[in-house]
Amino acid sequence: MTDEEIDYSDIPPLTEEFFEKATLRVPADQARNLIQLDPDIIEWFQSQSAEYKVLINSVLRRYIENSDDRQGG
Repeated sequence: MTDEEIDYSDIPPLTEEFFEKATLRVPADQARNLIQLDPDIIEWFQSQSAEYKVLINSVLRRYIENSDDRQGG
């Protein structure tokens, strides 16, 4: 069956009210990896690369590696 052949007529449309009441649920194993970044930090990384999450990860990794060097670790 193709997408065009699927009958969606019995599914009500998603309204603004639906999204106002909706709750985001993140699985527990993923929730522990969430961090809060300031909007200007995210904007800067996004302006640097489409792969900004990879860039953030590499910057943090480099910071840790350099920090270990200074601490003799």
